Amino acid sequence: MSDHAFHLTAHDVRAQEFQKVLRGYDPTQVDEFKQRLAEEIDRLVRERVQLDERVRSMSEQLKSYRDRERAMNEALVSAQQLRSEAQQQVDREREVSLREVQADAERVMREAAVERDRLLQQARTDEQRLKSANEAARAQFQGYVVSLRQLLERQLAELSALGGDQNSRSPTRSEEG
Repeated sequence: MSDHAFHLTAHDVRAQEFQKVLRGYDPTQVDEFKQRLAEEIDRLVRERVQLDERVRSMSEQLKSYRDRERAMNEALVSAQQLRSEAQQQVDREREVSLREVQADAERVMREAAVERDRLLQQARTDEQRLKSANEAARAQFQGYVVSLRQLLERQLAELSALGGDQNSRSPTRSEEG
């Protein structure tokens, strides 16, 4: 018999009547068996309803989990794309910053070279001025020494003229000290 051909319910079992025959089964035992069979069918039907409800609930839960999984996978893919795009953006910004820093470094190097050249030129000019000033100071010193010598010689000549031969003699070093 196929499952669809014969459906037995607890009510069917309780309502079933048997013909009484001689030497048949004990009606009390048959009634008790029918009662137990009906109760077992009721229990199985209730259990099946509960199991069907659990299957339906679990199917809904499974569908919910699958939806969540799909959403999480989509979110993961989006996050990966976002991370990739962010990394590309960071790379682009880093390249732009690097080019700007290199341009600034080159500009600073050019400015430093110009300043170095200016300072070297100024140092050469200052060195020439110092040499000229040093030569002028040396010439002035030489002129001062010559003037002082001339003054001293005149003074000695005057002393010699005033004091005669005795004073004309120049003092020695031992006499000065």
